Amino acid sequence: MRPKKIEDKKLILNLMSVLRKKGYEGSSLNQLAEAADLNKASLYHRFPGGKKEITDAVLDFADEWVKDHIYKLVADSSVPPQDRLQEALKIISEDLYDNGHEMCLLRALSMDAGQGLFEKKIKGSMTTWIDAFTLLGVDFGYSKEEAGQKAVRVLVHIQGGLVVSESLGSVEPFKAVLKAIEQLYQES
Repeated sequence: MRPKKIEDKKLILNLMSVLRKKGYEGSSLNQLAEAADLNKASLYHRFPGGKKEITDAVLDFADEWVKDHIYKLVADSSVPPQDRLQEALKIISEDLYDNGHEMCLLRALSMDAGQGLFEKKIKGSMTTWIDAFTLLGVDFGYSKEEAGQKAVRVLVHIQGGLVVSESLGSVEPFKAVLKAIEQLYQES
């Protein structure tokens, strides 16, 4: 067996980059192969199910990343909730969305055919976010219902901030949203 030309994590991250920018319908196998630095035959060898299998793998990777880096962090009740919130927002900003320069994969795949094909995974990922920030809100002292409402607002803020930042060509709206999320958890 020939060695892989590209390591799995780098491959997924490169494929994710295309899907974030183009969505499912807008991403061609040529674009995906180019981003992966593989020819189409090699890409098909790694993903015989084509673009759908590629997208499933990228969604699985992204969901696991959020569970490992966001959910576990905000659910760790041994750390004060304010510290968890600040660290989570830092990771979301710097590692997940490149300080507002990267679009959200879930948003990109929620359009066109992607929504129908990946609805269950998209909903599951969104639920992971909401569950994480609900736990955090409870640790801030809010009722489960209030914490759940705040968690949904966190997701809406992040997604909206990314869309507005992309549309205006400025990361300032995204940065402002992160500050608004911190304030959201200070409300009584």
